[in-house]
Amino acid sequence: MTDRSRIAPDRLLDFATAVYASAGMPSADARTVADTLVQADLWGHQSHGVMRLSWYLARLKAGVCTAVAAPKFVVDAGAVAVIDGGDAMGQVLTLHAMRDAVRRAKAHGIGAVALRNSNHFGTALYYTLAAARKGCVAFLSTNASPAMAPWGGRKKTVGTNPWSWAAPAGSYAPMVLDIANTGVARGKIYLAKQKGLPIPEGWAIDAEGAPTTDASAAIDGIILPMAGHKGYAIAAMMDMLSGVLTGSAFGSGVFGPYQTEHKSGAGQMMIVLDIEKFQPLAEFNARMEKMVEELKAVPPAQGHDEIFYPGEIEARNEVKNRSDGLLLPDDTLSDLAKVGRETGVRLTF
Repeated sequence: MTDRSRIAPDRLLDFATAVYASAGMPSADARTVADTLVQADLWGHQSHGVMRLSWYLARLKAGVCTAVAAPKFVVDAGAVAVIDGGDAMGQVLTLHAMRDAVRRAKAHGIGAVALRNSNHFGTALYYTLAAARKGCVAFLSTNASPAMAPWGGRKKTVGTNPWSWAAPAGSYAPMVLDIANTGVARGKIYLAKQKGLPIPEGWAIDAEGAPTTDASAAIDGIILPMAGHKGYAIAAMMDMLSGVLTGSAFGSGVFGPYQTEHKSGAGQMMIVLDIEKFQPLAEFNARMEKMVEELKAVPPAQGHDEIFYPGEIEARNEVKNRSDGLLLPDDTLSDLAKVGRETGVRLTF
């Protein structure tokens, strides 16, 4: 990659929007999906950025993902709702559900919205940050296709099942957490495969159960949980919230965004708290500023130059990447060019 590969985010957003619109998505929804991908790249999470553009496109073309979203309420009861997404794009459905959860929280102090028959939605922080910007604390969980074995087992039946929390932090960028329960997000292994790079030891074992640093072998094998049995247990609980409680698929019944043979079955659960119902928002923000400052005032350990609070690195990356442009891997650029040829959408970068 060279500086000549730097791309203005808005041009990339326009391209991705046009690609999804060409597959039958309404323009506003197409832009939502495109924005989630470009935003992930801006945050520095290329594993969930436009590298995935062709994955979602393939699912739309295969008919396992519905282009025109028509979410329906199964339950609509004050602070609680259950929405059937009808197998539409997870990004569109989750943003719709999160906005509904915020609306319910503003009315009742708390909003809990379950989403069934959804799809993979990219980065979880995209949606919790949307709620944090409305003066709320937000939680979001999702399930995913099997990537790791139950603790002590050797067959994949448990997804990475990511989850996110976000809250405003006054004059600082929001505090936000977005993590998978494996030691590493599966997308990072796909990114390493695309770049032809080895993965660190401890990320995965191959299909025979042996440790591996080969990304392809890791994808065919088993990704290891974070913190041993604790990561497995958290993943199982997130599947309970996202799949079992929502009425969606769970465990081995969930299929990933890189597969085109099956509907996803993914489910999501979001819980939103209206800060003003607990204390004045200004007071909360002032307290959050003190919390951030206390964290950052800790002397750095050897090998570290600065203390970061959750979400700070992503916020800094976005500022830099919006100014300098995005630098994408050559394989990603080639893939985008291929998508452009296939869809007739002209590359303008």
